[in-house]
Amino acid sequence: MNTHNAAQAYKQASIENAPPIKIVRMLYEGALRFLDRAELATSEGDFKLRGHWISRTEAIVSELRASLDVSVAPEVGQELDRLYEYCQHELSQAYLSQECSGLSNARRVLRSLLDAWKSVEVHQATQL
Repeated sequence: MNTHNAAQAYKQASIENAPPIKIVRMLYEGALRFLDRAELATSEGDFKLRGHWISRTEAIVSELRASLDVSVAPEVGQELDRLYEYCQHELSQAYLSQECSGLSNARRVLRSLLDAWKSVEVHQATQL
């Protein structure tokens, strides 16, 4: 096994064995990273690449939304659903309009949610 394959196998195993809260955090971080790339592509005038990164961000938000279990905490689940729907709308508008305001709006929501999940993750770690 070469070094690249070993690194990929390690990364895959660490994701598969990660606690759910860590996976959620990683998804938010990925979405924000993709938004950075979409904004960079915009500044470079590469709208095809910009669309690619917006689509990748939308895929993460869709996955987060689809994985909501509102039966656990109905009010929180419903609020998260509304926030994800808002992000999806803003990303779609950004894709269609070629403007960055939708990217900024989605980023603001996703950044706030990431910060909240990080707080929950830290709290859980201190409870162990």
